[in-house]
Amino acid sequence: MTAMQWFYSFLKKYRARIIFALFLTTVTSLSAIVNPHISGVIVDDVIKGGRRDILPQMIIIMILATLLRAVLKYCFLLIFETSSQDMLYNMRDYVYRRFLMQDFSFYSKNRTGDLMSRQMGDMDAIRHFVAYVIYGIYENVILFVAALVMIFFVDYRLALCMIAVMPLTVWTVTKQMKMVKPAFHKIRKQFSSLNSFVQENVSGNRVVRAFAKEDYEIEKFNAENDAFRSAELNAAGIWKKYVPVFEFLANVLTIILYAIGGIMVVRGYMSMGKLVMISGYLWMLNQPLRQAGWLANDVQRFVTSVEKVYSTIVVEPAIIEPIDPVIINRFKGDICFTNVSYRYDKEVILNNISFRAKPGQTIGIIGATGSGKTTMMNLLCRFYDVSDGEITIDGINVKKLGLHCLRDNIGMAMQDVFLFSDTIEGNIAYGRPDCSFDEVKDAAVMADAHDFIMEMPEGYDTIIGERGVGLSGGQKQRISLARALLKDPSILILDDTTSAVDMETDASIREHLSSISGKCTTFIITHRISSIKDADRILVLDKGCIVESGSHEELLDKKGYYYTVFNHQYGDFEGGKGNGKE
Repeated sequence: MTAMQWFYSFLKKYRARIIFALFLTTVTSLSAIVNPHISGVIVDDVIKGGRRDILPQMIIIMILATLLRAVLKYCFLLIFETSSQDMLYNMRDYVYRRFLMQDFSFYSKNRTGDLMSRQMGDMDAIRHFVAYVIYGIYENVILFVAALVMIFFVDYRLALCMIAVMPLTVWTVTKQMKMVKPAFHKIRKQFSSLNSFVQENVSGNRVVRAFAKEDYEIEKFNAENDAFRSAELNAAGIWKKYVPVFEFLANVLTIILYAIGGIMVVRGYMSMGKLVMISGYLWMLNQPLRQAGWLANDVQRFVTSVEKVYSTIVVEPAIIEPIDPVIINRFKGDICFTNVSYRYDKEVILNNISFRAKPGQTIGIIGATGSGKTTMMNLLCRFYDVSDGEITIDGINVKKLGLHCLRDNIGMAMQDVFLFSDTIEGNIAYGRPDCSFDEVKDAAVMADAHDFIMEMPEGYDTIIGERGVGLSGGQKQRISLARALLKDPSILILDDTTSAVDMETDASIREHLSSISGKCTTFIITHRISSIKDADRILVLDKGCIVESGSHEELLDKKGYYYTVFNHQYGDFEGGKGNGKE
């Protein structure tokens, strides 16, 4: 499927409406020939011929024709506008759904600003084409052809003189369209780049201020802004070159009419009424010529936007729904990694990972930054697929499970906390929007978030900003934890969930979490020994491999990586084993 075929798949739903609107456009355009014709009749028959009895009839016909054109134009404009908005709604919905279907790698390769520009600027260019450009081109063609036909009927000699400008007009339009297409591609590219830059800097404004880099970012913004302005001016330069040509050609028609037509009237080859009649048709020739350049620009802007949007959504996600997915309402939580390896762009992230988590067990995962801890959980959730080996849940390969079924059974408090611009209650209840307030409160209590929430101006109804603006890092983490707990999942993943909270709060959260021990299989990724020392099993990762595995006491006895980390955090108490107390 090409980009244009993809666009038409949305437009064809409104094909009947648009055809009817084009019919109204045809009637409206053809009715424009009435008034010039009557003007000529009035000059020849009424003014010169003395038939004043037909003047009232002529005026009434002109008024009725004008009213008809106004009513019909209102109707077809309304149809085109509503059709364009309806089509845009469906297209934007489809594109958004495609974005949601994409996997993590898609978002790693595409900037947020680029995706936003596809949904906003490019979509609006498509809407403008349907709402205005389609009927604009059609109407101008009908007006031009109808005027030429009528002029031929009035006097073919004058019509042949006027049609002489057509080859130059067609050549100019063709040349302009060829030149303007790459210019519009550059405009859309620079617009996406500028949009991405602004979005990134607005989101990261705290970092900019913390490092006092406002001047540096302003310089970068000015560079992006200059590039976008240059792209726009480059395109404007093309219009500047060709639009005056169309204006010149339009004015040439006026010169031809009054120079040659005047001579013909003086010599008696044509009546004054016919010259007036042709003069009335002149605007029907001039307008299409003047509009040709602008419509050509709009067409190329539309084509560029469709190609940009299509190139984004045509990418097939690497993670796809199984053909015949296995659907399980609730997992038991028996998870097995068997010789799992994962590579990204030839770089080995995980290598030959094997372990089993029995239902209800708590698995602690610890290791240096970049050792692959989070990647293991991403593979379990099928945010990525394993390169080798397999991951099973209750004996079923995760690749055979329905994606919604798989992820709906997993509660995840991610390392990168994202909170929506919503109330605190809305953020906690995101995974279960139909839950009761008491359930939200219980989850907040378990995440040790209830107390600070009640200190907020409006408690659970307090609006928090994008990415949790207005909350501390620890508060955001606790709301994220409450959101994961409220799902009551069969598998719970806590990815460095308490890294931003103090030791006392961490201990309180662990105490609350102990109440769900055995109810779900839990994975705790952390750098703190205190968070996982009571886990049923602890996995120590290094450079994508499990280098140690066992309970807290067993790992201390091995005197390896885990033992070293423990001593760094607690000191060498009781001969290296420590008492495990804060």
